[in-house]
Amino acid sequence: CRGHVHRVLCCCNPKTLALVKDLVKEGSVEKLKKCFGTRMEFGTAGLRAPMGPGTSCMNDLTIIQTTQGFCCYLEHCFSDLQDRGVVIGFDARAHTASGGSSKRFATLAAAVFISRGVPVYLFSDITPTPFVPFTIVHLGLCAGIMVTASHNPKEDNGYKVYWENGAQIIPPHDKGISTTIEENLEPWPQSWDADGAIQSPLLKDPYQDAHKAYFAAIQKHCLHRDVNKKSEVKIVHTSVHGVGHSFVQAAFEAFDLHPPFAVQEQKDPDPEFPTVKYPNPEEGEGVLTLSFALADKEGAAIILANDPDADRLAVAEKQKGGQWTVFSGNELGALLGWWMFQCWKQNGEGDPKDVYMLASTVSSKILRAIALKEGFHFEETLTGFKWMGNRAKDLLEQGKKVLFAFEEAIGYMCSPAVLDKDGVSAAAIVGEMTSYLSTKKITLSQQLKAIYEEYGYHITKNSYFICHDQDTIHRLFERLRNYTGPSTYPTECGGVVVLAVRDLTTGYDSTQPDKKAILPTSKSSQMITFTFANGGVATMRTSGTEPKIKYYTELCAAPGNSDVTHLKAELDNLVDAIIEDFFQPKKNNLQPRPE
Repeated sequence: CRGHVHRVLCCCNPKTLALVKDLVKEGSVEKLKKCFGTRMEFGTAGLRAPMGPGTSCMNDLTIIQTTQGFCCYLEHCFSDLQDRGVVIGFDARAHTASGGSSKRFATLAAAVFISRGVPVYLFSDITPTPFVPFTIVHLGLCAGIMVTASHNPKEDNGYKVYWENGAQIIPPHDKGISTTIEENLEPWPQSWDADGAIQSPLLKDPYQDAHKAYFAAIQKHCLHRDVNKKSEVKIVHTSVHGVGHSFVQAAFEAFDLHPPFAVQEQKDPDPEFPTVKYPNPEEGEGVLTLSFALADKEGAAIILANDPDADRLAVAEKQKGGQWTVFSGNELGALLGWWMFQCWKQNGEGDPKDVYMLASTVSSKILRAIALKEGFHFEETLTGFKWMGNRAKDLLEQGKKVLFAFEEAIGYMCSPAVLDKDGVSAAAIVGEMTSYLSTKKITLSQQLKAIYEEYGYHITKNSYFICHDQDTIHRLFERLRNYTGPSTYPTECGGVVVLAVRDLTTGYDSTQPDKKAILPTSKSSQMITFTFANGGVATMRTSGTEPKIKYYTELCAAPGNSDVTHLKAELDNLVDAIIEDFFQPKKNNLQPRPE
């Protein structure tokens, strides 16, 4: 611990230094151990941790160390790195106590690359996460970094990495980068020279070029401009104290949609997120309280909400009775998937056999049902847009048309111009879809019902438990793998027979002849999927960025089975049994999702 403390005392900003000195002076051994006892692990999601002193936190030193390793890895992979360069973006996060901020971290990362003669396209201002992968492809760069913690608590920050194809990194790049980080922990002489980097001729600002090119690219998905111009639909938008406001306004302008009403208290970036407990629109109504009030005042029936880095989108609609419906990620995925296919058909762009849609394995299977009836392809990937983005790139290179991809955590890829989730383009496309449906006197809720009536109801129920104890998590999943004896999984739950089990931690899949899973496996994370005889599917998995054990359940009914009340009750009973029999929250001391 002393060696780590000494290194940080020598190499850090004054505020971080002061925090460490205070801890030493107070004799706060446990806090020092927490800061310096472990090092953040670099994975496919990059880094995400609280801002503060020590090797377990996001700070100037750990940003420099990470970037040195990443730079060395890129030098190994790309002989033309010094010709092509990298792009770096950042959100508005800042931590006064430690002196850390997204902008500060982005500038230090730029200094590291510039010290090695690598051109850096550093955005001069805050930008949505999707602009980084877009800029990589637009400018033909080797890689990109986005400094953001997305919707995490205000104390956190993150370091997200993209490859030359514009998608997030997947194995083996994560291991390769992690190894080179460990080999380059000592800061290089010029790595701290942020001021020098800002003056370097190798530093370029892609802001205006990327802004213009991005909005030109997403306009290709605007097919009802005349409808948009005449639309009387009123829409409220909130950026939840993040970066999204001006970009969503620009996206609506690009589609000739009337500008949405902005929630004034939340439209400007504020790293304190003062009006919300959690800056995550996925949490639903609590984040949307101010949006509901503004919508009621302005007579708006639609609310759009981005998370702080604007790569996700939540949507709510006012019902005839005056109550609000907040669509789940799966429901909005059904609406957008349906819409993107309708737009493709309207354009008459060839054979549906060349058309693909993607979803993560924990997301609704509604796209599969639509694909079966309409004749296009649907594929599942592992959880996370890193997998969908890379698979989409593979398909595009084969000459296929990737119309849409989504994950249940309100992430949507509506344009192949960005091979990642993009809440900015999704907002404009939802605006156009809503405007078009209004000309037919159809609401989003009515259209969602029509989709389920035609393709089969897909009822979902997702939530999570909080657990900080890794040993407890390990025991919970190992119990499921050795349920009635060694290497035996549950055969029923709540009286419902388990038809199939897929374990992507061990690589087991009972449906395959050789019992080996087709999707990639990872021993570093827990993930088991159960398929039930009643059409139910349930996945239990750990989160890669939060202390959560998540569950995703869905009941897939055949077209014509429209007794929604019965279907919901059947799924509720199954979920209750899964919680009691598989999670055992009391025995394992699991904390339920906060209300």
